[in-house]
This record gives sequence, C-alpha cells and structure tokens, in this order.
Amino acid sequence: MTLEIIELGRSIRERDPARPSWPEVIFSYPGLHAVLWHRLAHRLWTLGLRGLGRFTSHLGRMLTGIEIHPGAKIGRRLFIDHGMGVVIGETATIGDDVTIYHGVTLGGLSLKAGKRHPDVLDGAILGAGAQVLGPITVGRGARVGANAVAVASVPDGTTVVGIPARCSGPDCPEVVTVGYGLPAQEIDPVGERLAALEGEMRALRVALEQRRAS
Repeated sequence: MTLEIIELGRSIRERDPARPSWPEVIFSYPGLHAVLWHRLAHRLWTLGLRGLGRFTSHLGRMLTGIEIHPGAKIGRRLFIDHGMGVVIGETATIGDDVTIYHGVTLGGLSLKAGKRHPDVLDGAILGAGAQVLGPITVGRGARVGANAVAVASVPDGTTVVGIPARCSGPDCPEVVTVGYGLPAQEIDPVGERLAALEGEMRALRVALEQRRAS
C-alpha cells in the first residue's frame, strides 16, 4: 500500500499543473483517497465479502464524493482530478495512467446482468462531465471531451466531443452527415424537428397568401 501511495502521489504531482507538494497530495487529494478506498473495497469484494465491500465503498464515497463500485477494476496511477460527482460502475475497467475529471460517469445502458459498463484503456482522458455509457471501449490515449456523451467505442488516440460524442480534429475519418455533425446512419431529432417546423411555416405562408388574395 505504501508503494502505491508513493506511485499515485508521484503521478499526481507530475500531471497536475498546480504542482502540489507531497503533503498536499497525501492529505488533500480526494482522487488519491478514492483509489485507496477502492483497493480495499475491491479486495473484500473479490474475497466474497460483498456486503462489507459495498459498505467500504460507501465510506469512500462519503469521504471523497467519488463513487466507485467495489466490482470495478482499476489499473495503476489513476488520476481523478477534483473528483466530485465521479461515478464508476460495477463492470467498468480502467487501465493505467488514465485521467478522469469531476462529474464523469462510467455508466450502463442495460438492466441485464453481465458486462454493462465501459472499458477505458491506458492513457485515456475523460473531460469534466463526460458520460461514457454502455459496454464500449475508450481506446489508448483517447480523449472524451467535457460534457460529451459517448455511447460508441472511441478508437485509440482519437478525441470525441458533443452529444452524441463524435470525432474532432484533422485525423477523423470522413463520413457523410445529415447536418449538425451527425453521421447519416444516425437519427437527427433536432434536424427532423426543424424540418417539421419549416414545413409548418411554409404551409402557414401559403394559407396567409391565399387569404390575402381572397
């Protein structure tokens, strides 16, 4: 445990632009505390002491504002910056050197048992408020932008933004779109609603012109 604290602390000091001191990291960083609480909760969970694991996880959430299910699997040097409101589901897995900002959810879309939550691979970054939902994969070195909603896998090294999350940048593959950056195969409810409103306006104009003519 001591070695992990040192490794986590060193990683935080290297990656946080605030450049905190060692005492700040050890005593005042909820992300570090949340990971340590999760290690204990996960150990109890894997030993079959699920009730005790859940209770330990609950204590960690109360103290840090970060909710990590004891069944989730977390790699080394996870940096949860600020952290308040982070939720990590039971079947989520997180690789090494991942960075997660506050308000992020690694959630599920299904009520069925089994794999329901995302896999976040090494070096990925999840921006503040990002929602990564379902049994999808966020690739190595990928980035999910702030407040994006990712419901499809994100390839290695790719940045996605928006709702639903889509690729951003010069390296994105070209796709045919129907407007608003949505691929043609996806439903565009905003575009459909705008088209319906435009049709109604045209009908009203025609009716108005006919009334004026009479």
